[in-house]
Amino acid sequence: MFHKGTMSTMMDQMQHTENLVSLFFAQAERLNDKPFLWQKQGNIYHALTWAECADRVIKLACALKEKGIEKGDRVVLVSENRSEWALADLAIMAAGAITVPTYITNTLNDHQHILNNSQAKAAFISTQKLAETFLRATHQASDIEFVISIEQLSLKQELTHSVYHWDDILKGAVADKTLIQKNVKQIKSDETACIIYTSGTGGRPKGVMLAHRSILHNCTGATTVLKPLGLGDDVFLSFLPLSHAYEHTAGLMFPIYLGAQIYYAESAEKLVQNMAECRPTLMTAVPRLYEMIRTKILRNIEQQGGEKEQLFKKAVQLGIDKHLGRRLGLLGTLQHVALEWLVRHKIRQRFGGRLKAFVSGGAPLHQEVGLFFQGMGVRILQGYGQTESGPVVCVNTPGKIKMHTVGPALANTELKIATDGELLVRGDLVMQGYWRDEKTTQSVLKGGWLHTGDIGFIDEDGYLQITDRKKDIIVNSGGDNISPQRIEGYLSLEKEIAQCMVYGDQRSHLVALIIPDEEYAFEWAKKHGLPQDLNTLVKNDKFYEEISKAVTQVNSQLSKIDKVRKFILSGEPFTVENEQMTPTLKIRRHVIETQYGDALSKLYG
Repeated sequence: MFHKGTMSTMMDQMQHTENLVSLFFAQAERLNDKPFLWQKQGNIYHALTWAECADRVIKLACALKEKGIEKGDRVVLVSENRSEWALADLAIMAAGAITVPTYITNTLNDHQHILNNSQAKAAFISTQKLAETFLRATHQASDIEFVISIEQLSLKQELTHSVYHWDDILKGAVADKTLIQKNVKQIKSDETACIIYTSGTGGRPKGVMLAHRSILHNCTGATTVLKPLGLGDDVFLSFLPLSHAYEHTAGLMFPIYLGAQIYYAESAEKLVQNMAECRPTLMTAVPRLYEMIRTKILRNIEQQGGEKEQLFKKAVQLGIDKHLGRRLGLLGTLQHVALEWLVRHKIRQRFGGRLKAFVSGGAPLHQEVGLFFQGMGVRILQGYGQTESGPVVCVNTPGKIKMHTVGPALANTELKIATDGELLVRGDLVMQGYWRDEKTTQSVLKGGWLHTGDIGFIDEDGYLQITDRKKDIIVNSGGDNISPQRIEGYLSLEKEIAQCMVYGDQRSHLVALIIPDEEYAFEWAKKHGLPQDLNTLVKNDKFYEEISKAVTQVNSQLSKIDKVRKFILSGEPFTVENEQMTPTLKIRRHVIETQYGDALSKLYG
């Protein structure tokens, strides 16, 4: 464990770092043979030390320069989360180039757009499966000169460029440490570190240019926020796509800033198992993950029933009351203390036993979900940001969590609410602009202020509350402004409903598209002697009535204009694969409306 003085001195040094690569090399020199990146090999996690990683970054950077990569060149990176992702990213920057991360779920058209728009000169690709789509795109990209594959590929076609294997590159590279160090020292904080393409909730992805200063701003700000939790010897579990700005900053660069260890999760299905194995101290995720964990815990507790269910519910309720500052009384206080060990301690052990905080971002966290985790004794800090801001703008502080807000702004960040309610942001965190898109850049960056497109207000404590996306707000035929995300949040908390989208712009009332919860639906089908097939069940009138009860329950909590009057059911979930969700699990309304718009419109007949 770091001593406080040592940690404070180290943080002071990090704050004066000019760029992300010099930050990494400084930490590698300090931590040397301590573990840094952990990855599963077989069934066991194995680590690369800081020194080993630094050596590989230098070799990769030298190899890139030997093959003609020059300052400012763009290099695409397509891989699932793994140690090689981090090493490739650092090596690209160490060579003076710019990393262009892309999602592994991208289609051929997505890859072609990013390759051509970024004018990438080279690329990293991880697996055979990804290469089968990606290499078809690189073959048609006029600027690509070579590709480096992390795993061995079986090529079935002749390509217009060379393909090298990662291991061969490392073996053949001449490691010129002095050259790379000299190169790194010349990188200024206002130079572009990466171009991250937005996940495209409203159309074709745009390339967001983030300077080194933007990400370093986020790292120093996050350190200030989390310092009361006791930073030092921290462990992160990386789960969200590293190609997203949120995980790239919070799950890679922030751990480097802290000198922390990073474990790579195997999959969503094994996430809880991986948490028990690596015992993280800090972890970032999107609200959808927390919603799924909550649903799973509640379902398991209901199945156990009896005293266990009663104790759990009591523990959560008392935990929520305590968090909200309600009086517990003598009996409630005694029960709260007892249940801390009987219930909450056991729950925390399932998450590894040393978790200081979950951090939620990327989309709104429903207050009820956040309070549920607080009630279980698991701290959850909701934050806010977007790719264009590094990405973190605000986050709740451990000492004062206001679950209905996204917290105060990070240090050295200015917030302003425009006359129409739009949130404006200014500071080093703000992007340089959109790559090769001056027109859109000028419409978003005005006078140094980033126009976020989000609607919100700042309360008396300086905490920001986001009410909706400016472009997502539904304006009904009566002129009322309605937040669809808020209503969708209530609906998706019902055990019968997995996903939904509210619809009704310029209409007299709201309707919705609902995707039933598969596990609930199959249990219902079993009880009624029906086939366990979601596409069949959504056409069943009695099953529709069951879902209608859940909608009625939600409507009882909503105002007249917010109520969902009618709905349709679908057995096809919103997924990344069918392009109805972004890789960070936000719904793509324009895609969903294209498929279901006619059916939703008929509800008004």
